[in-house]
Amino acid sequence: MTDARHRPLRLGVTGGIGSGKSTFAAMLQACGAALVDADQLARSVTESGGSAIDAIRTQFGKDFIDAHGAMDRARMRALAFSQPHAREQLQAIIHPLVGQAIAQAQQHAQDAGHRVVVLDIPLLTESARWPRQLDAVLVVDCSEHTQIERVRSRSGLDEQAVRAIMATQSSRATRRAAADWVVFNEGLGLPELQAVARQIGASLGL
Repeated sequence: MTDARHRPLRLGVTGGIGSGKSTFAAMLQACGAALVDADQLARSVTESGGSAIDAIRTQFGKDFIDAHGAMDRARMRALAFSQPHAREQLQAIIHPLVGQAIAQAQQHAQDAGHRVVVLDIPLLTESARWPRQLDAVLVVDCSEHTQIERVRSRSGLDEQAVRAIMATQSSRATRRAAADWVVFNEGLGLPELQAVARQIGASLGL
């Protein structure tokens, strides 16, 4: 049985698309935290041979599996944005599998002696299950205009497409209300953001 006194502190890091949350999570990793990327784990279970593929094929049909045997992300994204029930069905398949993978990653971090595990979770405040599994929450925040410009710059999506993604996420106010720390990533260069990460990391014993 795991001794909770020796369990690493579990810090959830979240933020809207384009906020810079994954950049900040990586900076905390550079300070010595273990990093668990929920998005990366979700992608892994939907890749060719992934543990979610059979269930996705059964639930949505073979048209949602691409020629390589992975989930067709573009087709599924279009369906999920247009039909909230379909998004819930997909989440019901993926979330338990990702939860298992996160638990394994946390155990590995504990076995390796890490004091802090940073969980990079895009939809942290959209799910009621996370508060029970985290010790603290850090939100990386910025204006909606900045979110849109950053995503357009890196992905080539138009403003309407970015706003459609943002509409599926919690509001800035909801995320901030759930936070133990809020990092306002507006107008900061990487050195300034790294300084904030080092300060928070030090407060966590990193």
